Amino acid sequence: MQYRTLGRTGVQVSSLALGAMNFGRLGRTTQEEATALVDAALEAGINLVDTADLYGGGESEEMVGRAVAARRDDLVLTTKAGMPMSEERNHRGGSRRWLVTALENSLRRLGVDHVDLYQIHRWDPSTGDEETLSALTDLQRAGKIRYFGSSTFPAHRIVQAQWAAREHQVSRYVTEQPSYSILQRGIETHVLPVTEEYGLGVLAWSPLASGWLSGAIRAGREVTTSRSTFMPQRFDTTVASNRAKLDAVERLAGIADAAGLTMIQLALGFVTAHPAVTCALIGPRTPEHLNAQLAAADTVLPADVLDAIDAVVAPGVDLAAHEKNDTPPALLDPSLRRR
Repeated sequence: MQYRTLGRTGVQVSSLALGAMNFGRLGRTTQEEATALVDAALEAGINLVDTADLYGGGESEEMVGRAVAARRDDLVLTTKAGMPMSEERNHRGGSRRWLVTALENSLRRLGVDHVDLYQIHRWDPSTGDEETLSALTDLQRAGKIRYFGSSTFPAHRIVQAQWAAREHQVSRYVTEQPSYSILQRGIETHVLPVTEEYGLGVLAWSPLASGWLSGAIRAGREVTTSRSTFMPQRFDTTVASNRAKLDAVERLAGIADAAGLTMIQLALGFVTAHPAVTCALIGPRTPEHLNAQLAAADTVLPADVLDAIDAVVAPGVDLAAHEKNDTPPALLDPSLRRR
C-alpha cells in the first residue's frame, strides 16, 4: 500500500481508501459483511474510511461506527453532510443551523466524539461561503471535526471558498472529493489544477466509473453490476454516452491485457497516477470485490500505458458529463436563468 499526505494537513492516508456507500440497503450489505470488509481493508493497509449521512439515510454511518469501534484511533474517519435528509426544507444544505444538527446526528450514528474530515457533500448555492465556513470553523474549534473539505464542487466555487476563508479569517477547506476515472476526466481541465494551486487533498470517488471499469461490463455481456438495478439509464446501451463508454472499455481492455493488468488495476492505477490525487475511494460490496481492488494498491502505470489511455479518452474529456452531479444549478432550474 502506498501512503500520501492529505493536502497540507500532514495526515498520512493510503492511496486506496474504503468508501462505505454500499454498506446497508444500497449495497444489500449486512453489518457482519460490512465489518468483515472494514477488517480486511485495514489489515491490507487502508487507513481511511469514508461515509456520508445520506448513504442509506444514516445506515452506512451506523454500520461504519460499529465496524471501527475498537480501532477508532487507527484510522482516518470521514463523513459528509448537505444532501437532503428528509422532506423538511431545512434538513439539507450548508447553513449553520443544519450543519450543527447534521454533525451531531452523524457523531451519534458513528458512535464517536469527532470525525477527522467533515465534507460538504455538494455546493449549496443558497448559502454564502462565510456562513458555511464559519460554522465549520466553530465545529473544528469545538473539537468535533479535525478538518473539513468539499465534495464535487466546481472549480470556481473551490477558488471562491478559499478567498472567502481568507477574507473572513476562518478555516478553509483542505480537501476536495470529485468524481474521477478514465471515462470521466473533466476535472483535469480546471478542478485538479485548482486543488494543486491551493494544496488541497483529493479523494477521488467512482474511480471504476460505477462498475464500467471493473471488467464485468463488456460488449455482448449482460450487465450485472449492482448499480444497474437502481441507475438503469447509466447502463442502457441505446444511450449515446453509454455506447461511447462501451467502445472505450473494449479498447481499454486491450491495453490492460497487453500490460498484464486487470481492468481494475488499470483503472485504479490511472486515478492514483495523477499527482493531484491523494487517494481513490473504492466501494466493494463483497470480499471478492475488495480483493480485486486491493490488487491495485501498488500498481504504477508506465508512461506508455498512460499514453495509450490518453489515446482512448483524451485528457480533460468526460464521456458522460451529465452523470457527475456537478451541473451548475442555473442549467437545471429555469427560474435561476429567467428572472
